[in-house]
Amino acid sequence: MNLTIYLAGEIHSNWREEVKVLSNNLSLPVTFVGPMEDHDRSDNIGEEILGTMPNPIFKDSAASDMNNFRTKVLLNKADIVIALFGEKYKQWNTAMDASTAIALDKPLIIIRPEKLHHPLKELSNKANVTVETIEQAVHVLSYVFE
Repeated sequence: MNLTIYLAGEIHSNWREEVKVLSNNLSLPVTFVGPMEDHDRSDNIGEEILGTMPNPIFKDSAASDMNNFRTKVLLNKADIVIALFGEKYKQWNTAMDASTAIALDKPLIIIRPEKLHHPLKELSNKANVTVETIEQAVHVLSYVFE
């Protein structure tokens, strides 16, 4: 059995690589997907496809349409969603992806440091599992295959 894992969360650090390396070290039969990690491409995809927009609001809206479409396809295909809430970057997209996973009844693992317990308490309560580290999340994945 091979599972597809959607990795939701900020795109500025290498946390996805950490998940992939740890999963590979445990020989987990998983495939990873996630949001567009090239920030410039994500911001410009609407204009790349539709052409130049009249102003930044239209540009953002067009890019949002393309990114939301991509995310919906990949979230629908995913067997499990892992959402990382870190301390350094804004977490709006992570919250949106985690909420979408809940609405789609996708198994959800939330990774968040203890200090974010309070602001994420309702979302954590809706998730299947909440952990504090990437290593813990990978061990949850590993448990599925035991």
